[in-house]
Amino acid sequence: MHDPSRQHRAPGFPSPSVREAASMYGTAVAVFLVILVAALQGSVPPENPFPYRIFLDPQGTLELSWNVSYVQEAVYFQLFVRGLKAGLLFGMSDRGELENADLVVLWTNGNSAYFADAWSDRKGQIHLDTQQDYQLLQAQGTPDGLSLLFKRPFGTCDPKDYFIEDGTVHLVYGILEQPFSSLEAINTSGLQTGLQRVQLLKPELPVPTMPADMRTMEIRAPNVLIPGQETTYWCYISELPPGFPRHHIVMYEPIVTKGNEALVHHMEIFQCAGGFESFPHFSGPCDSRMKPNRLNYCRHVLAAWALGAKAFYYPEEAGLPFGGAGSSRFLLLEVHYHNPLKIQGRRDSSGIRLYYTATLRHFDAGILELGLVYTPVMAIPPREPAFVLTGYCTDKCTQLALPAAGIHIFASQLHTHLTGRKVVTVLARDGRELEVVNRDNHYSPHFQEIRMLKKVVSVLPGDVLITSCTYNTEDRKLATVGGFGILEEMCVNYAHYYPQTQLELCKSAVDAGFLQKYFHLVNRFNSEEVCTCPQASVPQQFASVPWNSFSRDVLAALYGFAPISMHCNKSSAVRFQGEWDLQPLPEIISTLEEPTPQCPASQAQHPAGPIVLSIGHGRHWSPEPLPPKAAPLRWILEEVMDSALFSHVSETLAAREAEGDGRALGLPDTGSAAASP
Repeated sequence: MHDPSRQHRAPGFPSPSVREAASMYGTAVAVFLVILVAALQGSVPPENPFPYRIFLDPQGTLELSWNVSYVQEAVYFQLFVRGLKAGLLFGMSDRGELENADLVVLWTNGNSAYFADAWSDRKGQIHLDTQQDYQLLQAQGTPDGLSLLFKRPFGTCDPKDYFIEDGTVHLVYGILEQPFSSLEAINTSGLQTGLQRVQLLKPELPVPTMPADMRTMEIRAPNVLIPGQETTYWCYISELPPGFPRHHIVMYEPIVTKGNEALVHHMEIFQCAGGFESFPHFSGPCDSRMKPNRLNYCRHVLAAWALGAKAFYYPEEAGLPFGGAGSSRFLLLEVHYHNPLKIQGRRDSSGIRLYYTATLRHFDAGILELGLVYTPVMAIPPREPAFVLTGYCTDKCTQLALPAAGIHIFASQLHTHLTGRKVVTVLARDGRELEVVNRDNHYSPHFQEIRMLKKVVSVLPGDVLITSCTYNTEDRKLATVGGFGILEEMCVNYAHYYPQTQLELCKSAVDAGFLQKYFHLVNRFNSEEVCTCPQASVPQQFASVPWNSFSRDVLAALYGFAPISMHCNKSSAVRFQGEWDLQPLPEIISTLEEPTPQCPASQAQHPAGPIVLSIGHGRHWSPEPLPPKAAPLRWILEEVMDSALFSHVSETLAAREAEGDGRALGLPDTGSAAASP
């Protein structure tokens, strides 16, 4: 077990000269990175052990990089802090709040610096965690600040810790402006704080071979003056060249204007409907009154990127078709700017770069829309913390519309409006839920991206796809109905699959006649009447419902048993032939369990308290890198290697130190350049 008072130094080791120490440190860092890459199963090239990167704050002073080890079930973080003052908080919480957060804290009392696993209570007070699961691997001064390297298991079985799972993670941070006498003296309420949303657990997928004739096309909104407000959606119409023939998109990646990495939150490219000969050119806020109404017909997703995501690749056997006969030449780029500091005067020309080929692949990729129909008959009562609505793609529809060999879903984009908190799509066969297509237990409508699935999901004729959305309407006084408006709601999974079929939409809604029976029933048990006359619209009827435990529970029960109207639609928006109204709900006799942390039989031994760091002096840490020590390096290596490997490397390091030979480890001689690795 580590001594909690143990500093990252060992007085028993002789102090080398600055040049010798720098050379030793550079070689050792190279060894450490090799070991780290090996631990990460070779998922990234050795020169980039941290392939995912974001800025946490709008000023770009907090730069986070990370990688994932699925073998160790741990995330490795590298955090660069520029212009460090008196410390910082970093961690995770359910919805991005600093209260009830799982944190790691770096702070100083004016004399010493400390690193510790902590948590905040509902009032924002910081407490030391009795189980130290954030493991510090390295703390190193840089020319302009500090670099921290640490890791955290997915699940720790600590009730104060956040369970890292697939889907969105809300990262939080706080800046300490002054020293604190103790960890418990810190409260988040008086700090400069913020949040970023990312997908931490990226899938480990091989990069497909790219075609030799691949070309690129950049879809950018040129020279946008980012509004000085917290949230802006900017719309820009672009146009393909006249006569642009049919191609396959095989890859796309973001283009973010340098300096705006912390402001560009996510971007999407939509193809406009093919039924219009032209679309008016427009560049402006998507909610502007000047936005042409025809742009509402630009809704077919071609590409989507969000903060922290890298390039998106289609499987080698499939590509997304665009161009050619029947395909609109008009594309809509939507850029979401997140500007919490309301920075003024910033210009931006961000967008998405499409990679495409004229050599069509074996399969066309398609997008299948799952979930709920956009209709007010599906509604969420007000003041609900977690109300669930479910949409179905029934066995009858898949039996009729899918080929005998089925389809293969390789990516997914979940979508709700402002009250959505959780989305999941499950595949069921013969009445039994078999596997999750996509799940996001911490979904945010402000963070939407097309996510590659860790495993391709094959859907056969007769299968059922069930999409459930959980909503929070605690801040609303009236019912929230389904629809296209931002204050209305949706529940959608855009499933990316191949081979493309005629089926484009497979969604459901409760039967409208049964909903009217609900309104009649509410009238029988309440003095306030809901108008059931023909001239009353469904939104008007929901607005007049007296919301109490009876009306809430009966509505939830109605959605759980009443027949549904199925929309089993072709790309022409025409339903497949058949009877689709008053359809019974699919019968599910076996359901999947929610994911839970897997607690190890024996917990790893971690420090019982804060780690004391020797990276600076006085009230503020020195921005100049200090002479490296041998002891911190040995501690780092010991943390990431088993005992036999550590002993071998320690002996080799000792031999290298004695001989002054940079080649003793089989690595190039780093010389004095290693002073700033």
